[in-house]
Order: sequence, then structure tokens, then C-alpha cells
Amino acid sequence: MPLALLALAVGAFGLGTTEFVMMGLLPDVAGDLHVSIPAAGHLVSAYALGVVIGAPLLAALTARLPRRTVLISLMGLFVAGNALSALAPGYDSLLAARFLSGLPHGAFFGVGAVVATNLVAPERKARSVSLMFMGLTVANIAGVPVATLMGQHLGWRATFLGVSLIGVAAMAAVFLLIHPAHVPAPTTGLRGELSALRSLPVWLALATTVVGFGALFSAYSYITPMLTDAAGYADANVTLLLALFGVGATIGNLVGGRLADHAMRGTLFGGLVSMVAVLLLFPVLMGTEWSAALAVVLLGIAAFVTGSPLQLMVMERASAGPSLASSANQAAFNLANAGGAWIGGVALAAGFGVTSPALAGAALAVLGLGVASVAYAVDRRRAVPATVHERVVASHVPEPAEPVRS
Repeated sequence: MPLALLALAVGAFGLGTTEFVMMGLLPDVAGDLHVSIPAAGHLVSAYALGVVIGAPLLAALTARLPRRTVLISLMGLFVAGNALSALAPGYDSLLAARFLSGLPHGAFFGVGAVVATNLVAPERKARSVSLMFMGLTVANIAGVPVATLMGQHLGWRATFLGVSLIGVAAMAAVFLLIHPAHVPAPTTGLRGELSALRSLPVWLALATTVVGFGALFSAYSYITPMLTDAAGYADANVTLLLALFGVGATIGNLVGGRLADHAMRGTLFGGLVSMVAVLLLFPVLMGTEWSAALAVVLLGIAAFVTGSPLQLMVMERASAGPSLASSANQAAFNLANAGGAWIGGVALAAGFGVTSPALAGAALAVLGLGVASVAYAVDRRRAVPATVHERVVASHVPEPAEPVRS
């Protein structure tokens, strides 16, 4: 795998850290700015809203620009948003800065995934995407805990300054490690990118992301009360357990990328089936401390096995204009975050028990299987020609050369 993928992973690490660190800083931010915890929680929503709006918008606006330039510019916007967060004089300005920080998130992952697949041979595309996403999963192991500790000891403003420095490092890495000659120039403009979104298979792939990852966030959004109230862990141990989720996510991401290069659709179905099984077992696994820790790891593995195949499936179904569709998949991921948390909260508020969000997530995973099955049926009915990537993986036979015309 080329070293250039490291540059994308560094950017993903910074994005993952700033996205999730706010959860651990809410009490500190709320106390310093004299707002309630629920009001501080809107800072999480502001970032997610920035992702949903910025992912398709920025991908569309930069469709004609060189992708290396786009990646550096997006990280520059990320640095500006986090620096403004550190310097925000009050709650409203911090809310606006968090929204600004979220704008480049989805577009960076979307354009970065296109760049990553152009850096490797066709039979290694899913693996290249998984290595970029590894920056996001490692952020949950190291970035978020370290940034949270920094905020608790040095103040939450120091955390955002530190994340800004990660963004500067990512800009330097993209500039130094990704050579313009290794990244093909965009072959289509805004019209071509938008035309790719008219495809039903693209929308079915995006719907699978929303429902499939909604299953994850239905449970993960309420993992803390499950661990404390059901499994009996002390509040002080939750941070370590959440790092275990990051370990599981990293394992699942790497395994999913490797498997998807051999059987993309099979890896997706296998990951969703695993999600159903793990979430159905959650009420039992939360009965003891050791099994609860195991459940957290298994949840991360099962969920992120599907990450690379879903990203690659969207890109391949939108091969005429993959940047916009790839970025839209990141917006779909954040819609899954919001929707899954809401559905899990409904189950909890209905009085079905502290582990009921996991069962609601299992139902969503079953629905995800249904959407993925419909997508498979549509592909078969339309007799969608195999992409170069799928043909290489299936047969390992090179494409015949076109006849020479005189």
C-alpha cells in the first residue's frame, strides 16, 4: 500500500477526534460558558449538521478542481473551524465554529476515498479505503481519550488548538506524500456528478448506510447507561471501555476492507448479519462486566466490517461522478447517527429497559439487510455490468485490449 494513504489517515484521525471529543468535554464547556448540559449537547448536533450540509455541497463546488488541492483546502477549513472553536468568546460563536468545523468532514472522506482507490490496483480498492478510515477508528482509541484528558487538565480550548495542529500536520502530509501525477484529474464537472445521483442503485446504497449504521448508533448512543446500570461498571471506567469499541472498530475496518476486495456484497451481508446477532445478544452480554466489555468490542467489529464495502459500493454505482456520491455517503452516515440515536431514545423512553436501544438497533440491522437485498435484486434485474474492480477480483483475468483502428 502506498505511503500516500498515511496522509489521508492523518486527516481522518483529526476529523474523528474533533467529531467525538465534544461528548467528553460537555460538562467542562457547559460550566465555562454557563449553559446547561442539553444546550452544550447542541454543539454535537451543530457539527453533525455541518457534515450533512457540507459533504454534498463542497464536493459539488470542487468537482472540477484537482483533488490534491481540494483535500488541502478542506483540511484548511477544518483547521480554521477548530481554531475558531478554541477562541470562541461565547456559546453562540462556539456553535457557529462547530458547524464550520463539520463542513469539510464528509467531503474530505468522500474525495479522499476516491483518491485512495486511484492510488492502488483495482483488486485493492476496498483495502485502500479501509486504511484511510483507520484514522477515524484509531481516533476513538487514542485521539478522543487523549484530547479529553487534555481538555480536563488544560481546558477545553487547548483541546481544539491541539486538534488544529493535527489538521496542519494532515495538510503537510497531503502536500508531501500525495503527488499530483498519481491522482487523476476529475473527468466530470458538477453536471456529471449530479447525474450520478439519479441512479436508483446509488440511492439504495446510501439508504443501506443510513439504516445499517443507524443500527449501530441506536445502541452506541446509550452505551454508557448500559455499562453502568446493567453491567455495573463505575463511571470512571467508561472511557476505557469506549476505547475498546475503537479497538473493535479498527479490527472490523481492516478485516472488512480485506474481505470486500474478494467479495464486496458478501462482506456487506455478513457484517449486517453479525450486527443483528450482536445486538440481539446485548441484553444477555450486559449481565456481567467481562461479557459487557466483549459486547463493546464485538459491536465495533460488526459495525465497521460494513464501512469499506458500503463506501466502495456507492462509488462504483456512481462511477461517472464518484466524488459527490462518495461524500453523500458520509452525510448518510451522520443521518444514521442522528436517526439511530433518536430511535434508541424512543425505545428507552417507552420503558422497555436500559438495553432496549440495542434491540431497536437489531431491528434496524434487519431492515438494513432488507434494503441491501433490494439493492442486490435491482442490480440483477438491471444486469448491471461488473465494474473493473469486480471483474478483476472475480476472475483475475485482464481486460481484453481494444482493437487498434487505423
